[in-house]
Amino acid sequence: MGRKVHPIGFRLKINKDWEGRWYAEGGKYVKQLHEDFTIRRMIAKGNDKASISKVDVERFPNLVHVTIHTAKPGIVIGRKGAQVKVLRTDLEKLCGSKVKVDVNEITNPDLDAKLVAENIAGQMERRISHSRAMKRAI
Repeated sequence: MGRKVHPIGFRLKINKDWEGRWYAEGGKYVKQLHEDFTIRRMIAKGNDKASISKVDVERFPNLVHVTIHTAKPGIVIGRKGAQVKVLRTDLEKLCGSKVKVDVNEITNPDLDAKLVAENIAGQMERRISHSRAMKRAI
């Protein structure tokens, strides 16, 4: 029998990078890890239609830097940056420190595996044939 290897852990520092870049000592680790999960869940839930691929979290002593990789940055940013300001204030309440939010556009969303999978899942929810959805994705 073959052994199962975690796909991201196997590729770290070869062709992938960590989604959270920070170090915590002692009892802070669990709290900060839980905050990271909550940040990612909050961003994903608030921006369903934005095609968010990845959320990177970097922590510094008095700053949390969140980078959102998305195919549709206009939906995340909102009109005149209103959505980002609301998101920033919500994250500051959650973390208790200053939060910086950056939005990066994915130039070619057809090459991002997560976005392609979400697209196929959306088509199947709309009752499109699975073979047709797969052919469109390829």
